[in-house]
Amino acid sequence: MPTLALHAFRHVMQIVTELRIDVNHCPQEVDKELDAIHNRMNRPLDRLHGLPEVKTDIPGIVLRYREADGEYYVYVVDVRRGRLAGYTVFNRLIEVGRRADPHVRAPHSKYAQPYQGMGLATAVYRWGLDAGLCIISGARQSVGAHRLWMGLARDYELGYVDLRGKQLSYLGQTVCPGLQEDLHTRMILLGRGWSLADYMRATGMNPRKDALSQQALG
Repeated sequence: MPTLALHAFRHVMQIVTELRIDVNHCPQEVDKELDAIHNRMNRPLDRLHGLPEVKTDIPGIVLRYREADGEYYVYVVDVRRGRLAGYTVFNRLIEVGRRADPHVRAPHSKYAQPYQGMGLATAVYRWGLDAGLCIISGARQSVGAHRLWMGLARDYELGYVDLRGKQLSYLGQTVCPGLQEDLHTRMILLGRGWSLADYMRATGMNPRKDALSQQALG
């Protein structure tokens, strides 16, 4: 392999390692799942039928949503083409304790390939954040998801936390590369109406000095 190409390959692999890439889903499997969900949404008496609708600034795209056991399901519908473009679920997190549980949601998304890169997931995240949801990243994150989070950080407060033993500990607005690669290190985005101090009190989050001490102990 030529030197320049080898250097570029190593650089890409370093980024992949740092972001702890998540598993990619087969496009055909995603399409099959989305078609099944869309069929249910158009089936009278199904619990997915007649969900509340939210308009978006994206032509032909609307959001439909439901809540179940504290988790929020947001479906992105292409009304012009009569299909489901994808969905995002704001999941509860079993890794956190009871005190933090009402205030921590982890978004997970699936979107059909033709709709990727259109800003649909960003629109859904903004909808949740504007509604006051505070979200946390997963242990692994795709390049696209990381870019999405960094974009949202321009409008919503972003911070890094350590999550272990069902306890959240605040690490700061930035962390060193070594700390960022740790699987216990997650990102959080605070929804509208939240300050960091209020969020720490509500969730019982440890302050930065305690988190760094915990990291040093491994």
